[in-house]
Amino acid sequence: MFYLVAVTVLWAFSFSFIGEYLAGAVDSYFAVVTRVLLASLLFLPFLKVSLLTFKQKLALGVLGALQLGMMYIFFYHSFLYLSVPEVLLFTIFTPLYVAMLNDALFKRFSPFHMLCALFATIGAAIIRFEGVSENFWTGFFIVQGANLCFALGQVGYRKLASTFQPSVSNHNIFAWFYLGALAVALPAFFMFGNTDQLPQTTSQWGVLLWLGIVASGMGYYFWNQGALRVSAGTLAIMNNALIPAGLIVNLLLWQKDTDFSRLALGAVIIAGALWLSQKCSQKDARLLPINDS
Repeated sequence: MFYLVAVTVLWAFSFSFIGEYLAGAVDSYFAVVTRVLLASLLFLPFLKVSLLTFKQKLALGVLGALQLGMMYIFFYHSFLYLSVPEVLLFTIFTPLYVAMLNDALFKRFSPFHMLCALFATIGAAIIRFEGVSENFWTGFFIVQGANLCFALGQVGYRKLASTFQPSVSNHNIFAWFYLGALAVALPAFFMFGNTDQLPQTTSQWGVLLWLGIVASGMGYYFWNQGALRVSAGTLAIMNNALIPAGLIVNLLLWQKDTDFSRLALGAVIIAGALWLSQKCSQKDARLLPINDS
């Protein structure tokens, strides 16, 4: 749980940094490939090639391609159509995707987890539902593509990790995840990237470095490790904890208008759903084996 909370704090800054410094100014494909490349370089020194079978390496790479590569491509494009608050609003469906996909992969149905995820979605909607721009539907479907990729990566990693040997340390294999993302991001940049929109300022390069090393490199590693240590319901809810966190950061750094009463009410509902999921999971949780990392 600590991992998920810590990464939520890290990622809360990402929405604002991208919206304020990169969106519309730096080519989205370049931003994606830079983040993924930096994350790959961070974990390559720890990689032990012999720890996984070819099938496991391929599966971990595919999960990285989805959760990081494809998700980022959708995510960055959404800022061309939406404001930071609108992007936050349209991520509210991720917990439902996580709950449904987790049940599908593990061949079970958990109505309780679905209920908790639904409560978290309602709480997030209360926080962010307001008038939207004329690009509503375009932006909405782009963000849903990002949400689905992110959800698939999380639940897929939970499933794949159950096949690892107990002696496998996750930091020694996680480079395959980033290399899979790089296999998507690099060709996408060469095919669709705009070299006239490369970073021009120190601030833009600084944001890309922070996003690549901290938010992507450390963030996705610890988020996926946290996903192994909680129930599917808690994981689903934590996907929406980013919304109030992101709004608070957006408010503190750039004094964006925020309805504090709605923020408080929505946050209370999300926190209540999280508490309920955690409480019941202590009694009847079906967690995957945890690998030391």
